[in-house]
Amino acid sequence: MTLLITIAAFVVALGCLIVVHEYGHFVVARACGVRVLRFSIGFGRPLWMKRLGRDATEWVVAAFPLGGYVKMLDEREGPVAREELPRAFNRQSVWRRVAIVVAGPVANFLLAIVLYWVLFVYGVPGIRPEISEPPPGTPAQTAGFAAGDVLVSIGDDRVISWQDVRWILLQHAVRKSIVMIQVRDKRGAAASRRLDMSRLTPADLDSDFMKSLGLARFQVTAPPEVRRVNPDGAALRAGLKQDDQILAIDNTRIENVEQAIATIQRHPGKTLLFDIRRGERVLTAVSVTPDTHIEKDGRKIGRINAELGNNREAFSKYLVQVRYGPVDSLIQAFNQTWDTSVFSLTMLGKMIVGEVSLKNLSGPITIADYAGQSAQGGVASYLLFLALISISLGVLNLLPIPLLDGGHLMYYAIEILQGRPLSDRAIEIGQHVGLALLVVLMAFALYNDIHRLIGG
Repeated sequence: MTLLITIAAFVVALGCLIVVHEYGHFVVARACGVRVLRFSIGFGRPLWMKRLGRDATEWVVAAFPLGGYVKMLDEREGPVAREELPRAFNRQSVWRRVAIVVAGPVANFLLAIVLYWVLFVYGVPGIRPEISEPPPGTPAQTAGFAAGDVLVSIGDDRVISWQDVRWILLQHAVRKSIVMIQVRDKRGAAASRRLDMSRLTPADLDSDFMKSLGLARFQVTAPPEVRRVNPDGAALRAGLKQDDQILAIDNTRIENVEQAIATIQRHPGKTLLFDIRRGERVLTAVSVTPDTHIEKDGRKIGRINAELGNNREAFSKYLVQVRYGPVDSLIQAFNQTWDTSVFSLTMLGKMIVGEVSLKNLSGPITIADYAGQSAQGGVASYLLFLALISISLGVLNLLPIPLLDGGHLMYYAIEILQGRPLSDRAIEIGQHVGLALLVVLMAFALYNDIHRLIGG
């Protein structure tokens, strides 16, 4: 069932983003008087086709779904009747061609703004930005953070939820900033903390940078719950069921989900005795033998193949709703889209110069996995995922790589500067270079996907 949800969520997301992107090209092309011959979702052999409109535009769903295109009337791709020449793409002014090409990425950014606006108006669920005790020697402990501190602002940015904290700190972490953080301590008093992130390494950014900083959200002290029991695992064999609460393991009281997971991981292949609350009943000494899983570094850990979560009732008092009015939501949506776009470019730049590992590149397998996880997390989670991927698609297409929209914009910029178009030979060479770059980029992304799968 999980696999079906993942596939469906990925297909819907991909279809939505491609349609929006290509429709941006289509609308502006039509507005500029260019005839559109085909609007295709996917590449390769058409699986479905219908001609519509006064220009009999072919609307196509093709066999290979990772992309799409809008084919316009163009003398470089075939003969054009004399009376149709004014409607050919290559006969348009360079500024009209720029507008048509840039319309695709702009459509993706506009989609993200609309999605964020809807979410901010109706409210995005979040977790209160309260921290637990920082480990000794970490930057957070050195800065004076303490258990129960609630973060109020980071630099000039106000924070409402733990998600805000992670996002804003990630941007500062990439820049290795020293940032002032305003908090409200557990007595309610206001205080300032100076967090130094200058010593973070690329390895810290590749893993959990918040752990490296020593910042972790509060721990709910309540029995964790079994959210889902997966097939073919120790939890299923032991008879655990969804909504079971884990009270104790081997007579040791369990107070949060992290403690339960850590205990299970420390005992691969060893039988543990669980005390379980199931509805009104308490089941004692339920035998559970974690399966042995080998990590990438060779360590053996235990797994029961079940999803464990915080106690919903105890956790609910720490939940917040991030909500704004319609106008403020629009401002927030623009800001979020802009910040995410700039951060994406910053990360790409740091990958190129080696300050951030290429392990951060994700391919279609990882994106599909995130699509499935976000879909199972609810409508808000899935819409946030769509907004993020839409921004990523917009940014990617604006990169100055031939074959992408940004590559065409690069050609047009050269044409504007030199007063004439590039030669066909120069464009042909550029296409080969662009194809090679994209193949290498995809190879890295797929390698990372497979590496993540193998590494669990």
